[in-house]
Amino acid sequence: MGDLFIWLISFFILIALLVILVYQLMCLADLEFDYINPYDSSSRINKVVLPEYVLQGFLCLFYLLTGHWVMSLLCAPYLYYNVRLYTRKQHLVDVTEIFNLLHWEKKQRLFKLAYLVVLLFFAIFWMIWSALEDVEE
Repeated sequence: MGDLFIWLISFFILIALLVILVYQLMCLADLEFDYINPYDSSSRINKVVLPEYVLQGFLCLFYLLTGHWVMSLLCAPYLYYNVRLYTRKQHLVDVTEIFNLLHWEKKQRLFKLAYLVVLLFFAIFWMIWSALEDVEE
C-alpha cells in the first residue's frame, strides 16, 4: 500500500510540473502573437522557473529516497540540465533577448514537456502495477 502512495505523490508532482511548463508555453505563445508585452511575459515565466527546478529536484530525490532507482535515473538528465542552466545563470528569460530566443525557448520547453509526459506514463504504469499487486495480496 505504501508503494501506491509513493506513486500517487509522484503523479501529482509530475502533473504540477506539467502545469508549470504549459503555463510557460502559453506565455511564450501569447508573446509570439502579440497578446502580451515582453516584460510581462518574461516576468511571468521567471516567477515559475525556480519552483519548477526545485520541484523537479525534489522529485528526483524523492525517487532516490524511496528506492525507485530506475525512475531516479530517468529523472537525472533533466535534473542535470536544470542544474547546468542554473549554474551558468541561463535559467531566466531576458526581456531584451526574448524575441531573438523565442523559437529556442519554445523548443526547450516542448522538449521538457515531452520528457515529463514520458515520466508521467511510467509513473501511471507503476501506480497501476502497485495497485494490482496490492489487490492480489
